[in-house]
Amino acid sequence: MAKPIEIGLVLEGEDAHAFTKYLRHPTFTREGLDLIREAKHDAENARLE
Repeated sequence: MAKPIEIGLVLEGEDAHAFTKYLRHPTFTREGLDLIREAKHDAENARLE
């Protein structure tokens, strides 16, 4: 039987605070949005093939 994967990332202090703040109010860059649109387009085309 396969061994479960353990997640080892633990954020503390300012890193934890910044991550929580980002989750509540995510920011998006133009490049990030373009990347998401491209991935969506690629996924839709792959599904049709």
